[in-house]
Amino acid sequence: MEVRKAVVPAAGRGTRFLPITKSQPKEMLPLVDKPIIQYAVEEALAAGLHDLVLVTSQGKQAIEDYFDRSGELENLLQQRGEMKLLKCVCHLSNMVDIVYVRQKQPLGLGHAVLMAEVVVGKEPFGLFLPDDIFVAAHPVISQLLDAYKELGGCILAVQRVQHEETKRYGIITPNKIGDHLYQVMDLVEKPLPEQAPSDLAIVGRYVLQPSIFDALKVTPPGKGQEIQLTDGLRRLLSREKIYAVEFDGTRYDAGTPIEWLKATIALALRHPEVGPEIKSYLRTSMQPELV
Repeated sequence: MEVRKAVVPAAGRGTRFLPITKSQPKEMLPLVDKPIIQYAVEEALAAGLHDLVLVTSQGKQAIEDYFDRSGELENLLQQRGEMKLLKCVCHLSNMVDIVYVRQKQPLGLGHAVLMAEVVVGKEPFGLFLPDDIFVAAHPVISQLLDAYKELGGCILAVQRVQHEETKRYGIITPNKIGDHLYQVMDLVEKPLPEQAPSDLAIVGRYVLQPSIFDALKVTPPGKGQEIQLTDGLRRLLSREKIYAVEFDGTRYDAGTPIEWLKATIALALRHPEVGPEIKSYLRTSMQPELV
């Protein structure tokens, strides 16, 4: 079945960014010239996934407002002759139609994904974790969709990580079946380095079958007393095949303040308009006493 829908969980509390996220959704923090969540939305659209489901929670109204029309602002920009800004604002409200569903309790990523069932139904879907930003010639979700068309099943994006970092990720037990392509034989959520089955970590992009919903419904709380998506996938693995793609591209993590700062610098350097000035600034500001 063709994949048409994209699910973007945006219900997290953003506690690592407090106090900023006391009143500001983490997904709306800027990365150069647009908020974190817009990168995921644009990747979904670039891959042809035009039916978007955003899973939000209390205090996330700013996300809905961002992708909605603002007649007062549009009129103001029109009156001032700010046509470039007007075009940008109108593009945001016209780029996609979004269905919003609420996660009413912070019960984990697996639970947030389960909240999307009411909209996704019995269709396969792409899953985008907005904290993970990818830069790739061929969108990472499109790389997964290519594998899905060939193999079916569920497809996970994976990346090699340092051995001591396995405790931050879901880690797969891989069986290599092609160039950068693996069958997942097992997977475990955030194992200690000495218990990790490999250094291949699950990151930010998935193509999932609707059967994941039934698996998540019977998945008990795991690490952090939350319903973990990795645990749901492991339960699903007993009856369906799961594959992993070691994607071609660069990933930036915007999930913690220090990684968000690193991502901001890296993406600014890549930006065609501000990149040259940022490079010049970094060269002149990196005095010996600051290094």
